[in-house]
This record gives sequence, structure tokens and C-alpha cells, in this order.
Amino acid sequence: MIVCMKQVPMVTELPWDAQTGTLKRELAEGMMNPACRHALEAALQIKQEHSGHITAITMGPPMAEEILHEAIALGADRCLLISDRTMAGADTLVTSFVLARAIEIFCPDFDLVLAGCHTTDSETAQVGPQLSEELNIPGIANVDTLHLKNRRLRIQREADNFLETLEMDLPGLITVSTLNHIPRYTALAGLQDAFDEPNILAVGARDLGIDEDSLGLSGSPTRILDVFSPRSEKKSTVLTGAPKRIVEHLFDRYGDVIGSAIRKDLKKEL
Repeated sequence: MIVCMKQVPMVTELPWDAQTGTLKRELAEGMMNPACRHALEAALQIKQEHSGHITAITMGPPMAEEILHEAIALGADRCLLISDRTMAGADTLVTSFVLARAIEIFCPDFDLVLAGCHTTDSETAQVGPQLSEELNIPGIANVDTLHLKNRRLRIQREADNFLETLEMDLPGLITVSTLNHIPRYTALAGLQDAFDEPNILAVGARDLGIDEDSLGLSGSPTRILDVFSPRSEKKSTVLTGAPKRIVEHLFDRYGDVIGSAIRKDLKKEL
């Protein structure tokens, strides 16, 4: 099994480069993307029930190695860090292309690829489906529950208020939702394994045989036109005077709004 994961900035720290429209990841404290933790947990549960081998893969700056140590502490067997300055600013299309090349070179005999359904820093939910296309394997997104039997995966997911049950022969790819597969706590023995013998391989663009011109911002067709933080503008109104006068003034100005919210005609009620 291969678990694709991503280091994302802490939710409270999202510094943007206004010119390029990309995150300044080196300025924010990183963490493992929450949905990726659920994907790793799904792989760990399969491993417990059916045995198997888990390789965790991430693409990012050198600091992204932190989440790979965390993956090993939780139960992953080995990890692959794809890191190269030429990959900075890559969009989802380039990211899925790079991940696919790494999987084909270093994990060619995989059975199942798992990824989080989305990331907290972009919310596109595109890399998983694009990766299945790059690998030319079937893919199912937003999986809530899964059951593996005789190399056939049966999953359930909620889509458009319907509960879907789908089956897929392996090899294949799924993106895991955050509804189930609640991440486990890290055992002390796992922490020791994560730092004594981490078994992390770091590779770059040359190791993958990828032309640098097809990476990063230059190789990404996505263009960010503008980046801004939404502002909520609130206006306060102070009503003064005797209580009866305040209530009358309140219903005169806002009676229709309040009435529609509670579905009552306040004038009749009064």
C-alpha cells in the first residue's frame, strides 16, 4: 500500500505570497494534513487485518520530512520524500505527475494507493483523482468505509445525499474521507522506530528523470489571479430610551427580518 500525504501549514498560520499566489510554507509551522491521517489509519487497519507493507510518500520542502517520521511512528514501514527546489509552487497537475513517476520508479508493485480526500491549505480535492489517471488505474474519491476481500475492495460513501456502495479490483486508488478511520495515538515504541531507523529515502527531480522546465510554477498551467483574505463588515446600532420605546423602535426597523427568521408575524403577536 502507498499512502500519499502532505504537510500543510497550521490552520492559524497561512502566509501568502501576493505576487505568486502561493503559500510561504517556510514561514509557517507544519503539520500532517488531517485527511491524510485518516488515509494512513485506513491503510494501518488493512495491514492489521490482512498484513502488508505501507510506504508513505510526500512531496514538499525538506521540512516535510517531519510528517514522514510521524507516519513511521504510527506504523508505516518506509517513506519517500520528494523534495527539490524546482518543484516549488507546483499545482495539482504537476504534483500528481511527480507522485506518479515516483510510485512507478520506487513502488512499481503496489496494490492500493490511499490519499486524503482534500487538504486544508487548498481544498481542491484534485490530486487523488489526477493521480489515478496518471497511474492509469481505477479510482474512487471520498471513501467513508472500506472492506477488502480477495483483491477486491468494496467501499461505501455518501454522495448527493445517497449512500453508494462500489466495488473495485486492485490495483486502484481511493481518497479517504474524515468521517471514519479515526487516527490512532502514537505508541512510544513507534516514536523510537521513527527516529532510530526512520527508513526515509529522499529523491529529487533528477532521480525521477523529470525535466526541471516541467516542474514548479513554470510547468503548472494553473494561474492564481488574486489572493485576498475575506473581510466581514459589521455595523452596530445602539437603541436608547425607555424600554417600551426601544422595543417599538426595534420591531419597526427589524421586525420583518426577525419575523422571517422565526416564521411569525410579530405585528400580530404584539
